[in-house]
Parts: sequence; structure tokens; C-alpha cells
Amino acid sequence: MKKISLLLFGVSVALCSMSQEVTGLLGAFPPEVALLQKKIVNKKDTLIQRLRFTTGLLNGRAVVLAQTGMGKVNAAITTTLMIEHFKLHEIIFSGIAGGIDTSLAPGDIVIATAVAYHDYGSVTDTGMVYIPSRSAVTMQANPLYFTCDSGLVNKANTAAAGLSLGKLPRNGGMAAPAIKKGIIVTGDVFVSAESLTNHLRNTMHATATEMEGAAIAQTCWQQNVPFLVIRSISDKADGKARKDMMSFLGVAAQNAAMLVAGIVTELAK
Repeated sequence: MKKISLLLFGVSVALCSMSQEVTGLLGAFPPEVALLQKKIVNKKDTLIQRLRFTTGLLNGRAVVLAQTGMGKVNAAITTTLMIEHFKLHEIIFSGIAGGIDTSLAPGDIVIATAVAYHDYGSVTDTGMVYIPSRSAVTMQANPLYFTCDSGLVNKANTAAAGLSLGKLPRNGGMAAPAIKKGIIVTGDVFVSAESLTNHLRNTMHATATEMEGAAIAQTCWQQNVPFLVIRSISDKADGKARKDMMSFLGVAAQNAAMLVAGIVTELAK
């Protein structure tokens, strides 16, 4: 297995050593990467530390795609390996999220302008006190909110303007999903409590919540790799979140991936 992995790794390095810029694409679990996996041509798989990285072309752009697994640690591990072994120009992470903005409905998309942890800090008698993470190298504080690359946000806006998404039930009728920008917050918990949702909206000005984005953002920030997080809403992070997520995760994951494919097209121009 080790010899095979090294051989595949050599093929991957050869591909990524070309002058062509390479975009890293990440998703947490199978439905979040399935559409992008299908769209990649000239695919080559590389196993690194038992994680699979797929290189190839997506809409004319050289890409490497990987599934991180759920949660912050898994996300950071996969992101680190991708940065270490591939010549990346940027990383885009996409998938599903719980909606905190009350105007969002399942299938809607959030383009992150910034990403932050909602479970990092101190727990006091009066509640959670959020503090920045720190670089393991410099021991200096990171930003409390990791700002997504403005150029990638602009590419996402351009791609969104030309995106055609299937209509979903909205207020007794059918309408195309909304696409908006906002702050996405990350924690190692599945949020299904309206009290926490209200807290994250009021204290962190959050638009959506998920379980990986800030870990990827911190890794990219500390390694000077531009990044962007795209999320599509699968639920409202309330008491019905688990049931709604199971109903809408397919369409939400596909909508997020479709926007990512559009962004890659813009990057290829």
C-alpha cells in the first residue's frame, strides 16, 4: 500500500508542479463532494495518510478535491495535508449548514465574508467569552474572525449572478434559492437549539453555523493560503434541525457545490 501511495503521490506532484494554478476543493462528507467529483476530468487519485486526494481539471481549472470528514480536527488535518503536498493557489470549502439568519430557508446559499469559532474561549458563570486562537509557531493571537479572501468573494458574487438553481417551496409557492453574504460560525456541535441560535445571531452576528469552516480558515490563514467558505442551508438550527437536515441535505449540498463549480469557472478565465 505504501509503494502504491508513493507512486500516486509522484503522479500528483507532477501534475501540480506545472505552471497552471491549482485550486483546492474541500467538503466534509460524501454528499458535499459528490457533484464536484463527477465533474472533474482527467482524474488521478492520491492516498496520503490514508486520505484520498483527487487531482484533475474542473471547468478548465486544475483542482485537487478531498473529503475532510466531519469536525474541526478532521478538517484541519486534511487541509494541512493538501497545503503541504499540492501547489495551491487557494482553497474553497463547501457544504451544508444550519441557518441562523431568520430569512434563510433550506437550499439558500451563504457566501462567507468571515468565519469564526463559536466554541473557542472561556465558559464563565455569565456565559461564553470568545477569544482568538493562537499560532503554534509565533504564539501570537489570530483574528477572532478569519476574513475570506476578497478576490474569491468577488468571484463568488460573479458566479452567483449567473447561477441557475432549481426552485424550492417558499411561502406557499416555488422560488429559486437566495444567495447572500454573511458570517459563518464553527463549532464541534450540531446546533439544534433555538436558544443557541439566537445567541449566535445576537453576539456573533452569525448568518449560518457548521462544524469545519473556521478550522480550515485558521489553517489557511496561518499558512498564507487564500480561502473561501460556501455553505447551503439544510435546516434552521432549531429543534427540528436534525429532521430538516435529513430532508434537505441533498439539495443543499448540491447547491453549494454548483456555486463552487461556477467560482472555479471564473477562476479559469
